[in-house]
Amino acid sequence: MKKQLLASTLALLVLLSMTAMAATGRYDEQIQQAASQKIHGAKKLQNVSSSVEDGIVTLTGTVNLYQDKLDAAKKLKKLANVGGVRNDIVVAGETVPDAQLQQKLTKKLAYDRVGYRDNAFNYIAVSVKDGVVTLSGDAMWDPPKDSALATAAQMPGVKDVVNDVKVLPTSLFDDSIRMRTARAIYRDSELGRYATDPADPIRIVVDNGHVTLYGTVGSAMDKTIAGIRASSVPGAFSVENKLVVEKG
Repeated sequence: MKKQLLASTLALLVLLSMTAMAATGRYDEQIQQAASQKIHGAKKLQNVSSSVEDGIVTLTGTVNLYQDKLDAAKKLKKLANVGGVRNDIVVAGETVPDAQLQQKLTKKLAYDRVGYRDNAFNYIAVSVKDGVVTLSGDAMWDPPKDSALATAAQMPGVKDVVNDVKVLPTSLFDDSIRMRTARAIYRDSELGRYATDPADPIRIVVDNGHVTLYGTVGSAMDKTIAGIRASSVPGAFSVENKLVVEKG
């Protein structure tokens, strides 16, 4: 009896699976036509092709920018009856040496959030290997992370982007520590000058009451003073001083 029930259940599952596949696959021709129109209508995607199987669109070919690759998939995901997009597009634009690409992107990101209140409270680092950019660090909330990813995606020479940026938890307690630490550091007569270039501040990352300082300072004394000022702020559980002394 149990064997008969098991066999019946398996047969039903197979039948449902085949029915679902058939139902999905019947839209393939329609999806293919819509996908081709979308691709051919975009100048940046002239070297891209699509194929469809069981509602899944596979994209192949080449583009100049990584952002173009992302945009291609985004366009097709919005089409009716598309079950998913497999993005096999290759970024075949200009090749930039890793060290040069990292330097350019680091500079670009330094100015990315200038003028925003969270500028000094985010730390995003860049590493590049064979054109693949990895972004890491901590963001106070989603916008600086998203902006950094968009900046990297639009940079010529970037072949792929890996997102290792952590978005810090929302916390009024941490916000209070951020503001008080910033005041303690930037009101110091020796350290105030680091606030004059908003693209290169002493960055104050606070995560569940733990403070970490990032950035580049002009001397070992400045690094020490910054650590002392941060440690004087009541409420912080710990202070880690990762400031780098600029090479003379």
